[in-house]
Amino acid sequence: MLDATLKTQLSAYLEKLQLPIELRASLDDGDASRELQALLVEIASLSDKITFARTDDDARRPSFEILRSGTDTSVRFAGIPMGHEFTSLVLALLQVGGHPSRESQELLAQIAALEGEHRFECYFSQSCQNCPDVVQALNLMAVLNPGITHVAIDGALFQAEVEARQVMAVPTVYLNGEVFGAGRMSLAEIVGKLDTGAAAREARALDEKAPFDVLVVGGGPAGAAAAIYAARKGIRTGVAAERFGGQVLDTMGIENLISVAETEGPKLAAALEQNVRANDVDVMNGQRAAKLLPAGDDGLIRVELASGAVLKSRTVVLGTGARWRQMGVPGEEQYRNKGVAYCPHCDGPLFKGKRVAVIGGGNSGVEAAIDLAGIVAHVTLVEFDSRLRADEVLQRKLRSLANVTVLVNAQTTEVLGDGGKVSGLAWRDRLLGSEHRLELEGIFVQIGLLPNTEWLMGTVELSARGEIVIDERGQTSVPGVFAAGDATTVPYKQIVVAMGAGSTAALGAFDHLIRAPLRSVGGTLSAAA
Repeated sequence: MLDATLKTQLSAYLEKLQLPIELRASLDDGDASRELQALLVEIASLSDKITFARTDDDARRPSFEILRSGTDTSVRFAGIPMGHEFTSLVLALLQVGGHPSRESQELLAQIAALEGEHRFECYFSQSCQNCPDVVQALNLMAVLNPGITHVAIDGALFQAEVEARQVMAVPTVYLNGEVFGAGRMSLAEIVGKLDTGAAAREARALDEKAPFDVLVVGGGPAGAAAAIYAARKGIRTGVAAERFGGQVLDTMGIENLISVAETEGPKLAAALEQNVRANDVDVMNGQRAAKLLPAGDDGLIRVELASGAVLKSRTVVLGTGARWRQMGVPGEEQYRNKGVAYCPHCDGPLFKGKRVAVIGGGNSGVEAAIDLAGIVAHVTLVEFDSRLRADEVLQRKLRSLANVTVLVNAQTTEVLGDGGKVSGLAWRDRLLGSEHRLELEGIFVQIGLLPNTEWLMGTVELSARGEIVIDERGQTSVPGVFAAGDATTVPYKQIVVAMGAGSTAALGAFDHLIRAPLRSVGGTLSAAA
């Protein structure tokens, strides 16, 4: 199961185990069970603190429990946690085995103090880059609090269960048998949903923060670069981000980042956050900006958050990025996560053997169709224009696939469903005007990005496309407010471009600070914004 390199790395990690653990498997006679047993036996052979036993005490097979010997502390995986979930397996082994978490002591204490019984089930796919964060968060909660249990379920392996519950997006989390949430969620977000007083406490703490010299709004490549460049000037820097990493977290293969042959979005996002924190930046994750207030008489710009908290700063760098653009047709929102999906890597395995459509003929759409063709029964690529816009090398690959149909001059008009899930797609031929229907089970939307700037309307000058208008230094129409990345009028939406733009915006903000006249703020001298 494990190659020599991976086995050596895992063996080194397992030296950190402090307490004995047991791997207790529930198996049947299938190939997946034999594969799981081989993996667990191999893991047990790497440490004298791990034992393996076949117990067959769980209805889901293959599955296994990681149990702290002599206690009820455990987590369970239904399936074989490889792919993106192998890291989740390693962390679960360590944490059940007594290795401490690196999360803040405040958050760990908050988890331990949660009252009541919480039975979590999380459906994942091995190709989903968003799933590990959720799986790992729920596993840690189960280790810390005896009232919390968690089983991580491979949706591709337990297809009948997925269909019975109509799970069409991962990660999907159930709590005590009811849907708790879908999509990427941080540990703090999950705990906040359970601890109803947490949001108010956090808002009060944010309100009490001293003003920043540079406040970065957004934690993607642009925001990370801006924060690092600002902090290295020795000035007080903060980052408020809805989710650190931004759109990068939803990106799988990255092969055009200079000096890096290839990487994956979540790995890059983790490296960015580590780099930012190493520069003593105050990172405020899980915070969505709601309103920007230009500098008042005190020279401070204010950013009001969705929680009601207000952050103050002498300058601000906006790096809020972009999100997947929606089709805007009837039925799309109704069947979101019920057949309408935006991440083929995450949700593709849930549609194994089914018929799907991909909307969009650019690089992302054609790449999605190619990837899905290896999983599903048939892919129909639907393009509004008269031709595909993807690179020719991708189009050649697409044309070589027997189970792909391409429709051009095709306008999607409605997502069809039976009330519970997607059943088809209605489209109109733009040349002939004729109406058509496709019977299918899934629709993957890949039609570009939309800037996250609605909250800035009426405050900062925006382009006709909703992008923040900036000059060569990243300066916006509001003094002291700079911007960078995919949310701006920069012509090319690329990670490396966003990093450079973030650095430029931070340098612009610093230049603004040192050139502004000094004034008295709260009894101390400060540069006026």
